[in-house]
Amino acid sequence: MYFRAKEVKSEDFVGKEVSIRGWVHRLRRQKENAFVLLRDDRGGIIQCVFPAGKAEGLTIESSIEVAGIVNKDSRAPEGGFEIKGRSIKIFNVAPADYPIGEYQSDELLLDKRHLSLRTRRMIAIAKIRASVLHFGRRWFVENGWMEVTAPTIVKGAVEGGSTLFKLKYFDEEAYLSQSAQLYLEAMIFSLGPVWSLTPSFRAEKSRTVRHLAEFSHLEAEAPWVGLDDILKTEENLVSYVIQSTITERAEELEFLKRDVSDLKKVQPPFERLPYGRAIEVLRSRGFQVVQDDGSRRDIQFGDDLGIDSERELTKDAEKPIFVVGYPISVKPFYVKEDPQRPGVGLTADMLAPRGFGEITSGGQREDDMSSIINRMRKEGLNPDAYDWYLDLRKYGSVPHGGFGLGIERLVRWITNVEDIKDTVLFPRTMSRVSP
Repeated sequence: MYFRAKEVKSEDFVGKEVSIRGWVHRLRRQKENAFVLLRDDRGGIIQCVFPAGKAEGLTIESSIEVAGIVNKDSRAPEGGFEIKGRSIKIFNVAPADYPIGEYQSDELLLDKRHLSLRTRRMIAIAKIRASVLHFGRRWFVENGWMEVTAPTIVKGAVEGGSTLFKLKYFDEEAYLSQSAQLYLEAMIFSLGPVWSLTPSFRAEKSRTVRHLAEFSHLEAEAPWVGLDDILKTEENLVSYVIQSTITERAEELEFLKRDVSDLKKVQPPFERLPYGRAIEVLRSRGFQVVQDDGSRRDIQFGDDLGIDSERELTKDAEKPIFVVGYPISVKPFYVKEDPQRPGVGLTADMLAPRGFGEITSGGQREDDMSSIINRMRKEGLNPDAYDWYLDLRKYGSVPHGGFGLGIERLVRWITNVEDIKDTVLFPRTMSRVSP
């Protein structure tokens, strides 16, 4: 029987013989003893102590099996437990030129991502990400939403044609999906509230710390809902995921030196900040936007919010903020216009605190056939390309809405990492498609 490091670090195992398999994470030799930090297949670490001769030939990342007696010693790293090794079985001796050390450039870590995933930092982030996905799914299941799967090869744009990845699909032209939303809208007529977790693709020529060309998109749609219903769903989901994750992954967050005191405050309700008021706040602080020619001007009503303006709005916030009621002109064709306020969309973005920016975007969908066709034409879209989507307005249209949440952006906030590329195992950006 084989154990993992976390299991044997217990008073119950002291004095008992165990076997454990893993990789040489660190190796230190003295005259009489060799100290091997062994990393198991869950990222757990335990020190194994051998007579120097038994560890002869071992190198960093060699794969081994250790048998020995569990011992408690306050000097032992990683919790004060170690294994007094009796035998070592070697599966593979790694070359001595293992390229990942304690201090490497970010580019090298990305170039060697298949190896840098073995670092304790990346292991911790991957575990936190797994918990985020698990608790997101659990929230939907426990609240009666049905999980569905939408295609990732599509014929039409959701967010905008300039950010589509084009591909040849047999004898036709198709695209990688920007969002599952349109397909989720089709499913609400037969399945009620639905959600999905699929990859989305955006060909944005952006090099910011919060943009990826491929990201994990958690999306949800429901019939018979208004904007406030959607916002309540979002804040309940995000709060549940965060509170559950910081409990389950306390050890990993501590390793990352993440102070979770602010995350513990993330409980509904979140502030609803009208878009117009957000612009007033930014103008009062002298916030300016950079124009296409490089010049700057004061932000004004009608401007979309971006990474810098979102950071300014949330730099002192303790909980997420909903910016509500964006101008319809800066939102996609499917956003419903507020019948009481022409030109204003029934939509909201959730901005994470401390400058982490937008993590969700959602609202009511336009359910009127003529209105959505007019919006399509204004945005230069051909309604004929969306014939199936327009059928949803033709046959039994109802008030409905939903939202999309970027998993990597949520993980970035929870872990407090600087660059979103560290929240995904193999990041894809405009300059990186390997490994």
